Amino acid sequence: MKNLLAMIALALCVSTMAAGDELSGALAIFHAGSLSVPMKQIAAQFMKIHPNVDIRIEAAGSRECARKITELKRDCDVLVSADCGVIEQLLIPDYATWNIPFATNEMAILYTDKSRRQAEISNKNWLDVLLDDKVAFGRSEPNSDPSGYRAILCMKLAENYYHRPGLAADMLAKDTRFLRPKSTDLLALLESGSIDYLISYRSLAGQYGLKCLILPNQINLKDPACLPLYQSVSVTLTGRKPGDTIEQRGGVSVYGLTIPTQAPNPAAATAFVQFFLRADAGMAIIEKYGQPSALPSQTSTYDHIPHPLREFVRKPVASKDSN
Repeated sequence: MKNLLAMIALALCVSTMAAGDELSGALAIFHAGSLSVPMKQIAAQFMKIHPNVDIRIEAAGSRECARKITELKRDCDVLVSADCGVIEQLLIPDYATWNIPFATNEMAILYTDKSRRQAEISNKNWLDVLLDDKVAFGRSEPNSDPSGYRAILCMKLAENYYHRPGLAADMLAKDTRFLRPKSTDLLALLESGSIDYLISYRSLAGQYGLKCLILPNQINLKDPACLPLYQSVSVTLTGRKPGDTIEQRGGVSVYGLTIPTQAPNPAAATAFVQFFLRADAGMAIIEKYGQPSALPSQTSTYDHIPHPLREFVRKPVASKDSN
């Protein structure tokens, strides 16, 4: 912890000298609910460097965050999504032109010492525990939150992995009253005992002091080596326009961010993203809470990335067919 604080203190000093503190104004950041704890800390550290910048952070499901821009026409300077695919699907090209993947996560089963059957839950019986009529579990709404559709993808992968036909349908039909717009909305229900388990990100366990059952790599959407397996399942989501749908295939859980094209404060937004992505600043906090860095990441939007941010990305590798 002391080393982390020292790193951030050094980052603050360096950034202050480099920036000359010329930034000011409001900075609206829409971010995934699963980033609430680290985002508050990163925003506070950034405002120490730039006291004339007023950061206003707003947490929601990542798809809901995107729709605040596309449908509600809300001003947003930085969008930080739990799925970089949300930016590709809902924002590019009309509302943004680039996307930087920056960290990974994995799906897990979260619970407390008050959860029913918590003393016996394991990788061998977790499905039966969650399907127990005396046990309740929660998940987030898939059309609002990537955690929600990733939970469904995990159920479908588990059905295949454990050779249990009909498992996903049984799980989706159970405890639907506990669907919420984002995973963090369910934490109070978990703490109060209204639900016993939550299917969501492993990082939330570290952020909120929860117990955590680690799932096999064939299910948890963590391992790039399992990508073909993940892509074998899918879920249908709402699309860009009313009535449209998107087929969301399984994939590795990768977070991403962008600065919308119509960002009201692009200078402060760029400076914030620089700070957020630096290994000795924002990413040190992200990693402290259990999310491995994906930087420098490969992005198909490389040519649209602002030059001050290109140190964090790589050009996509050209395929042999394109030569």
